[in-house]
Amino acid sequence: MVHKNWNKEWRHLKSEYKKSWNGSEILKKKDMDSSGSEQNSPGSACGNSKQSIPRKFNLLIYAHYYELASTGQLLRDLAEGLPAQFKVTVICVVPSYLGTVEDKYKIQKYYFENISGVDLIRVRVPEFQKSNKISRVKNILTYFFRAMRATGQVKKVIRKNKTEKIDFIIGVSQPPILGGLLAAWGKWRLGGHIIYWIQDCNPELITAVGYFKYKLFIWLLEKLDMFSCSQADLVVVPGRDMVATIKRRFRKHLKKTPKITVINNWIDETEVYPLETDHLKVIEFKKRWGLEDKFIFMYSGNLGNYYGLMELLKVIQKFSAERVVFAFIGDGAQKKNMKAYVKNNNMENVVFIPYQDKKELIYSLNAADVHWCVNAKGIKGISCPSKYYGIAAVGKPVLGILEEDTEIRFAVEESRGGLVCEPGDYKAIEKNIRWFIENAGSEEMAAMGKRGREYLEINLSRERSIQKFIDILMGIEDAGESC
Repeated sequence: MVHKNWNKEWRHLKSEYKKSWNGSEILKKKDMDSSGSEQNSPGSACGNSKQSIPRKFNLLIYAHYYELASTGQLLRDLAEGLPAQFKVTVICVVPSYLGTVEDKYKIQKYYFENISGVDLIRVRVPEFQKSNKISRVKNILTYFFRAMRATGQVKKVIRKNKTEKIDFIIGVSQPPILGGLLAAWGKWRLGGHIIYWIQDCNPELITAVGYFKYKLFIWLLEKLDMFSCSQADLVVVPGRDMVATIKRRFRKHLKKTPKITVINNWIDETEVYPLETDHLKVIEFKKRWGLEDKFIFMYSGNLGNYYGLMELLKVIQKFSAERVVFAFIGDGAQKKNMKAYVKNNNMENVVFIPYQDKKELIYSLNAADVHWCVNAKGIKGISCPSKYYGIAAVGKPVLGILEEDTEIRFAVEESRGGLVCEPGDYKAIEKNIRWFIENAGSEEMAAMGKRGREYLEINLSRERSIQKFIDILMGIEDAGESC
């Protein structure tokens, strides 16, 4: 009975996905009818025809998460921000970033959706707790193997539609190591060019935070990720310091370094921007969380293992002034420990707030007077905190705890958008907190935020980064075509 239900479910997914491709083919034929015959397509660069129509490119993205998580938001922006010339398919999990799965996604193993013109093949995964390693590993492995099977579904649809093929595959370093392997699997099954987009360097990250300590296992993970890098036509990282990490990894093993380029992460600065302090929605947010008439230091993002947040609480404990509050928005592996520490030490100036919906992000970020942007010691060249882009977008000053020669520290220092010190330098952290309190409402604080916003608009805009991806994809395609 289970086997029959599975086959029925799989046929339904195949049917829905095939309809999407057929719809795309109908549109393509209409374009051809209005513009001329197919031989005029620039996909054949050797053609002599003067008339041409844009060639359609098919892009497959292995996304893991497609919403809420910072990487998921970036992938969604990219998928929806590409021009109509690209038909995008994303293989991802059902919405489950916080560990729970809605009832409507508990019936089948696979779901097909189309959001803003992007085809989603969603994979059901078991629920998990971020503080429970076993449940997380089970969740990740379920996605990995079901995403592999979903790749076969994409292949079947392509075979039936003989004029189509997968041109590009983007794999992301989420889940760690397995995201890159999925891209390599996709290339083996479907062909196409691979872009391996590394957000966190692993196993370097899990080693730095002590998540796993078995040397043989770490060695294996490194070899697997090096394999994924070597299979890629291009490796993309969000920071200059991360380029050095990838190169060092390959030099250590006397291997040829793959092609690497930097494309900064982003936030949609047209949707997230500075608001007046008396904006109704900002006031409502403050009232809802008891932040009225307070000077607000805000941390917005993942409360995970590699930000040194427990140590940060020990510094915050020294600031018990009633008009100062430290707000932590988000969830993660350290949230439970942080809440326990706050409770045990009667820290009434600390507030924990759940993740905010994307449409509410502009109001929560604007509610702060100062924003934390932190990484723990030893994360240099391994991870790039994406929370900076939201801070700069709303024009708020940064209280940075970042190692020297890291991408986000470069941005804060180049823009003069805040104060920065080294992780672990608790005296400097305390000094910087005190400076912001003493200079609350000052022109210099306002100028810091303004400079950060200007720097973002010039150097780190969403449009700029997505255009870099488009240029890369088209450059790879052009290099692959010869007459």
